[in-house]
Amino acid sequence: MTTAPARLDPAHYEPRRTPARMRDLTGPADTLAAGRPGKVGLLELRYARVGDRTELVDRYQKSPLQIMRPLYVDPLRPDMPVTYLMSTGGGIVQADRNRLDIDCGPGTAVHLTTQAATKLHRMEFDHATQVVNLRAEADSYVEYLPDPLIPYRDARFYQHTEVTVDPTATVLLGETIAAGRLARGERHAYRMLFSDLEITRGDGDLLAVDTVRLDPGEPGSVTGPAVFADHDLMATLYVVSPLAPAEEIADLLHEALADTGTVFGVSVLPDDCGAWARILSSDPPAITRALHTAWDAVRRLLIGVPAPDLRKT
Repeated sequence: MTTAPARLDPAHYEPRRTPARMRDLTGPADTLAAGRPGKVGLLELRYARVGDRTELVDRYQKSPLQIMRPLYVDPLRPDMPVTYLMSTGGGIVQADRNRLDIDCGPGTAVHLTTQAATKLHRMEFDHATQVVNLRAEADSYVEYLPDPLIPYRDARFYQHTEVTVDPTATVLLGETIAAGRLARGERHAYRMLFSDLEITRGDGDLLAVDTVRLDPGEPGSVTGPAVFADHDLMATLYVVSPLAPAEEIADLLHEALADTGTVFGVSVLPDDCGAWARILSSDPPAITRALHTAWDAVRRLLIGVPAPDLRKT
């Protein structure tokens, strides 16, 4: 875990490289400036194998980020804690800087999700960032499946996710982005939503990169064939695992998604380290069901048990 004096150093909580187009939007905020108390959310979690189950053995949290006590609610995997990530601020607002560090030790099995969708509020003078560092050590099995990002009108948000996966570990990673507050007719009314994902090995070898640049002011940026097209929701599921051949995982994802009523594409990841799927829909329940169906199918293949029904309020 990071020592306390370094946690509030901007070099710790700022992304390594915020895209220049996002930085160009930054100006003096009419609320608390970046780095002020209440604007830096920190969450550090470390899991270890203790006896016959995985336990959260170290935690540091600074509002607005926090967690519920890990719950053992999967009857078929009583060793696997489910951890709900939460924010006390009701969403992300301008000048917020969040950082999450999650370390899943050797032999652990962990499921992480959010309590609800992450709301990206209107930002007029600055942007917000979130850094997620997820480490899956030897023989671990990790699921990181947060609820959707919902950008409000004029939101400006950059997220950098770095996943470090041991060659013997498995990681299921999901991301869903909505076109906006659809109930209010805000389709692509946000200013910018940028996301970078990097999946690496412990030795630094890069396995996969996914770069998303959503800028409604840039022609084709949000309605192109590789992003939303003419849909309102875009979800992605990445599966990195040595527990089954990459082609078998990809074929399984394709078969699972075939009857979900969504538009999707599936392919293997570089170096045959796994597979990934991108799913499009304008129906929130449909895309939720599609993701659950894909998660359930992969779970049955890799660890031999179905996905649990995690109810949220």
